[in-house]
Amino acid sequence: MNTITEPGLELFREGGDAGRKDKWTTERVLSIRYWTPTLLSFRTTRYRGFRFTPGHYTRLGLGAEDDLVWRPYSLASATYDDFLEFIAVLVPGGAFSEPLKQLRVGDTLRVDKASYGFLTVDQLAPGKDLWLLASGTGLGPFLSILHDPAVWQNYQRLIVAHSVRHSSELAWRDKIAGIPKGELFAEAKATLSYLPVVTREPGATALAERIPLLLADGRLETAADCPLDVATSRVLVCGNPAMTRELRQSLAARGFATNRRGIPGQMAFEKYW
Repeated sequence: MNTITEPGLELFREGGDAGRKDKWTTERVLSIRYWTPTLLSFRTTRYRGFRFTPGHYTRLGLGAEDDLVWRPYSLASATYDDFLEFIAVLVPGGAFSEPLKQLRVGDTLRVDKASYGFLTVDQLAPGKDLWLLASGTGLGPFLSILHDPAVWQNYQRLIVAHSVRHSSELAWRDKIAGIPKGELFAEAKATLSYLPVVTREPGATALAERIPLLLADGRLETAADCPLDVATSRVLVCGNPAMTRELRQSLAARGFATNRRGIPGQMAFEKYW
């Protein structure tokens, strides 16, 4: 999947593969939270047969029955939750954003029965430290990954860096900090380092530059108190195309590689829009 937000997305309408009624279920909106006027997360009911791997995305459909518009969205919920959770940015005039903006608790939307994607831990070779680098709504799939108890047993360090323009966009900040206190993680082997990055509010966070720059000059590793080394580190990146492109180049220069022909790599990417 290349995108989660509006620009450049293919529209999946009734009659296409994602629009076939045997391919989706109708789910009800359980809750909606607006972090900012244009950034929201929402939960829906979950079809009992829906399965996914942390890091996957699915397609959501909104609109009239004969004119559905489909968009791919990463799953932020845990695999064991009885609901599905998503995060989205509203784009003015967007074919999906406009009906999404009108969505209220109790309303319905369509959810594809299948899940997709390669931003999963099983794409990576075994390692010691797992780095989750996100910009904006790219944090969504990492929330799902962080709720996977296996991740906490298979790694020693989990490092989450989330870059946004304004501090109000640091969605789920408190929830992430509280994950290690959950019952499922009481005996977890890993420790968690959460590194918020706000780029347009001086002084809001200790780190205030874009993640590629923070990695290039060593400040990201210093803040995490953990070296990013190809022998021990594994990296998942999710965010805007500029960030993913720059990080792919800089990590490749350090010897990191993606999964190739079934051979697990040291990094995996998802770019939004």
